Amino acid sequence: MRHARALPLSRRGLLAAGGAVGLGALVTACGSEDGSNSGKDAKGGGSWSFTDDRKKKISLKGRPEHIVAYIGAAAALYDFGIDKQITGIFGPSKLKNGKPDVQAGDFPVDHAQSLGNAWGQFNVEKYATLTPDLLITNMFDPGALFYIPDDSKKKILELAPSAAITTGRVSMLEPIKRYAELAEALGADLNAKKVTDAKKRFEKAAEELRKTAKSHRIKVMACSASAGLFYVSNPKVNADLIYFSELGVDFVQPRKTDKGGYFESLSWENADKYDADVLFLDNRTATLQPDALTGKPTWSKLPAVKADQIAPWSSEPRFSYAGAAPLIESLTKAIQDAKKVS
Repeated sequence: MRHARALPLSRRGLLAAGGAVGLGALVTACGSEDGSNSGKDAKGGGSWSFTDDRKKKISLKGRPEHIVAYIGAAAALYDFGIDKQITGIFGPSKLKNGKPDVQAGDFPVDHAQSLGNAWGQFNVEKYATLTPDLLITNMFDPGALFYIPDDSKKKILELAPSAAITTGRVSMLEPIKRYAELAEALGADLNAKKVTDAKKRFEKAAEELRKTAKSHRIKVMACSASAGLFYVSNPKVNADLIYFSELGVDFVQPRKTDKGGYFESLSWENADKYDADVLFLDNRTATLQPDALTGKPTWSKLPAVKADQIAPWSSEPRFSYAGAAPLIESLTKAIQDAKKVS
């Protein structure tokens, strides 16, 4: 749901402007009985492989040393313990003032070379100079490598193997699991305190949301705003909303979704089509926030807006325990604090 420009009506366009999951990581080592990496460093030898969510097996002579990743993927891997191997990033990593974009999470954006900060930007020449061993990105739609421009896709994919993790049409637990598996394959210690503490926080937050959803009958609308359109997101397609629904959250279900099924786009004249007690509003940099929407009459008339029951929504979540836990906690608090207004 990125809205840096006029949006094509697809998940890719909305995110940019605004079956296969569950495959195990096949990390093969020379003579290793458990299928894990041999433990030799990347330069020292030993084979490395990983099967991504396209069922594509990536095989290398050693563990990848130079990884280039979509910023959301980089942030998730960083949360699981992958750091110095990520030498390049693409996607919204920095704001105009130089501070990290919300989608960067805790990833140290200054430690990696940016190949492009906006939709459609990917510096192929700069990418080549990084001598990449592996390219990693999300896959919101089957086979679609997120933030890889179609016009330069062929050149990009010729320079290094790519790994894609499914991040749409499945519960958020699945991409979290898969990023954990990929991180472990890349050398992360999933038993590190940083990781186990984050998982405990995530599990505690999930249980609290489950209890809250059961005791508070609140209708939530996940949405996103641009200058020309108001988007109502589909809780049956967005990975985080699927998971929150599994925990019992009652979301508005759009009746006529656009191509791809991720949302229904409404003109501002029709922005009051659905009733909700809480608006779960896309908080990404290129989307419009409440203070920029006061001039929209239908926005101001929405019951949740009148009641000031608006919660920020990271509509493109970071698929890690550390990234997801605060999102769950924020939604839980919004529901706990809300009154029935619709």
